[in-house]
Amino acid sequence: MVKEIEATGIPVVHICTVVPISLTVGANRIVPAVAIPHPLGNPALDFDEEKALRRKLVEKALKALQTKVEDQTVFED
Repeated sequence: MVKEIEATGIPVVHICTVVPISLTVGANRIVPAVAIPHPLGNPALDFDEEKALRRKLVEKALKALQTKVEDQTVFED
């Protein structure tokens, strides 16, 4: 679905826990997530730490949306 949305001219970021799968399906902008059971958080953290973790992931995804890419790109730390 990511490739179909991109084909219309709308940039998409795929936040995922298993990067090789995103690469296989052809996602252009990939942001690695935290873990399979909790991709956008970590319940072991206290409230403020988890909020900071989630903010960091969203900010990374927003930066990826603004980045022009030619090939598949994984946005690591």
